[in-house]
This record gives sequence, structure tokens and C-alpha cells, in this order.
Amino acid sequence: MNISEVIKNRTSLRVYDDRMVEDQDLEKILEAASLAPTAGNQQLYSVIVIKSQETKDKLSESCDHQPFIAKAPVLLLFVSDQKKWFDYYQLEGCKEFSEREPGLFWEAPNESDLMLSIEDTMIAAQNAVLMAESLGIGSCYIGDILENYEFHKELFALPDYVVPISLVCLGYYKEGHKRVHRKRFDQKYVVFEEKYRELSDEELKEMFAERAVGFVKTPTSSAENFAQAFYRRKTGAAFSKEMKRSVRAMLADYTKESC
Repeated sequence: MNISEVIKNRTSLRVYDDRMVEDQDLEKILEAASLAPTAGNQQLYSVIVIKSQETKDKLSESCDHQPFIAKAPVLLLFVSDQKKWFDYYQLEGCKEFSEREPGLFWEAPNESDLMLSIEDTMIAAQNAVLMAESLGIGSCYIGDILENYEFHKELFALPDYVVPISLVCLGYYKEGHKRVHRKRFDQKYVVFEEKYRELSDEELKEMFAERAVGFVKTPTSSAENFAQAFYRRKTGAAFSKEMKRSVRAMLADYTKESC
């Protein structure tokens, strides 16, 4: 497949063939990640390859109780990583240099460093996902890795300034697997010329119209429309509250020396 076909063909895969991902395919996937665009050629991320069933079982629980995670042959944990560069800076005397050089001062990694490394991390992850798809290997992003920060930090022995950003499940498609492509929003609601444009109430109604049609009122909820039901299921759900708590804990941990 060419790149256009790969992008259009890919869907999130949650049911995997029993085969282990072949070493040569995994090497190509990891190489693709390393070739992704990166700020200043720094590669501000690391990738942890997970094959241990025990670890996969733990992640299937800590990432919002999703059993299919444990059944993926391989998981890739993408972590933003400022530690290596700042360790190198200190090793080579950059702290002392900054104290004597006019206009410089020494500062531990801060919020802007984290944001930049997150950009690097997600670009690398997407490169890996697209390479996997080209090899007939399906993938699924697990955003719930942002939950339970303290548990994941301990599970993977993550030091300061190394933060879990995205977990990716990998596995071959089962024979005869039928792909389901969920429709995206029309580009007129997403792509703007030159400046951001706020959508009118009418446009918002139009944007979500197709999804709203599928709303069904249930006796277990007082939701009266799609927006209310979705907010209850996603944005206001317990896992979202845990993710908020977890990310705040991560930020507090990350910035404790730079505050």
C-alpha cells in the first residue's frame, strides 16, 4: 500500500490474531518511530516494548479495565523523555557553564520542555502505527495510560522527567477481519483559513447532527440528547476524573524542581 492507502485503510484494532509480532516487523515499526520528525533532532522520547503477559494483564486493569489490552501480542509504551538530555547537560558541565555565562541560568525541565517532548512522542507513535498498518499489523491507541500515574511510574521504573504519554497495542489482523471506518467530522468544521473561527450554534448542531440521530433515551439515565449522554459516558465519567487527577499529579511531580 502507498501512504494514502495506509492512512485511509487503518482503523483501531481490538481483536488480534494469536501470532506474535515477528521480530523483523517490530524492528521496522521501531525504526519508523525513530525516523519521525523531532524538535532539534533531540528525539525527546523513549519506547518501552512490552511482551510480558503479567505486565499486559496489569495494564488491562490500570488503563480503565479493558481486557483486550492483555490479548495484544505486543504493547509499545511511548514516554516523553527529557531525562537523557538533562543528564547529559549535567554530565558535561552545563550547569556550571550557565552560572558563569552572561544571560544564561540553569533550570530543570519545565512545562514547556514537557509539551515539546509530548509533541515528539506522539509524532513518533503515529509513525510507528502507520508502519505497522503497512505491514498488516493493526494497532489501537490507549489514552488511558494517562490514568494512575503513580502506578505506571512504579510499574515501569520511570525516573523524574520521563512520563507515559501513549500506549499502543499491536497485533496482526485475523483472517477475514472486517474493518469498520467511523465517519469523521466534515472538514469545514475542523479546517479554517488563516485564523480560528468559532462555530455558531447552528453549525454546532449541524456538525453533530449525524451522531445525535443515534441517541436513544434509556431508563438508567436522565440524558435527554446525544451531548448529555456522551458527556456522561466520557467527559464526566469516573475514568476522566481519574485521568484529571493523574495528570495533575504528574505535572506537580514534573515541575517540583523548576517551580
